[in-house]
Amino acid sequence: MKKISVIFILPDLETGGAERIVTTIANHLSRDRFDPKILLLRKQGGYLNFLKKDVEIIDINTERIRHSLKPILGEIYRRKPDVVFSGFGEVNAYLALFIKLFPRTKFIARETNVVSQHVTRKEIKFFYNFYNNYQRIIAQSDDMMKDLIDNFNIKKKKIIKINNPVDFEFIDDKLALSIKPESYKYNYKHVVAIGNLSARKGFDNLLKVFSRLKNENILLHILGDGKDREVLLQMKEFLGLKNVIFHGRQENPYQFLKYADLFILSSRYEGFPNVLLEAGACGTYSLANNCPGGINEIIQHNVNGEIANIEDYESFAQKIINVMHQDNNRDAIKNSIKSRFSKNIILDKYEKVLLDLIK
Repeated sequence: MKKISVIFILPDLETGGAERIVTTIANHLSRDRFDPKILLLRKQGGYLNFLKKDVEIIDINTERIRHSLKPILGEIYRRKPDVVFSGFGEVNAYLALFIKLFPRTKFIARETNVVSQHVTRKEIKFFYNFYNNYQRIIAQSDDMMKDLIDNFNIKKKKIIKINNPVDFEFIDDKLALSIKPESYKYNYKHVVAIGNLSARKGFDNLLKVFSRLKNENILLHILGDGKDREVLLQMKEFLGLKNVIFHGRQENPYQFLKYADLFILSSRYEGFPNVLLEAGACGTYSLANNCPGGINEIIQHNVNGEIANIEDYESFAQKIINVMHQDNNRDAIKNSIKSRFSKNIILDKYEKVLLDLIK
């Protein structure tokens, strides 16, 4: 039986959500049925170390996404794969226009965000006029599906909802090596937030919340880097927040989650937040801002977390204090995630999409 050749497309394999998901899918597709390859604009990023050796990397060595189209199309023409799986919003958009050039190849787009919230540039929005050229579009949440149908006129039959998978083996291996961070002070409660330091992640709102908690023995650990780092550091100084620590990007964020009393998702919008899934996989209770992007599909109220409005700073601060007095069952939190989003459950759905397309 001829193997189904699949080319996944990503800008790079830096340690972000889309990169993690595509790495997981490529690693775990059945090798009896599939021959996976990953086309990268730039061969760099932390997930290169986790990619199985039999996954070929096609490096087109291009800095800018808009300059990548010609070499991407050239590789598709030369290799003639059965399936092209584009896993990054901007590449998905540009590629949509050219799908009809390859009638023998099936094209799948995996959306990473609620598009109407995330895509602001008019020239990229234009390409969504051609999005129905894709044979399948994978949305991670009901919010994303609704957005594509209502705001971009995507045919409902083209969209399949598949939530993100959680690789418990990977996380458990990391947790086994994790010791308590030195910054975790004795007699303090510890709250963790993780993400790119950009407006979308809402860390400005989180700092305003913590300005209400100055007198509490609660430390906030923010993991991540990004263009708003300096602005947020200035805001921390202005608000006099000695109880907030910016750690930058961490090789092993799981050690912070393992010993945390609470994880907070402060985002203004999401796609289907891996970090919320992974916090649960570490047994850490979550408090999430009520924003679009599948939050309500992940949080099971009072089991693995709660949802609240972060812009109501006083109320959100009080919820943090309340959680600090709870005794949450870490095993129940883990099981809440594992029973719905474990890698095997989700990867079976991806394999089914690929096989159904090639029938």
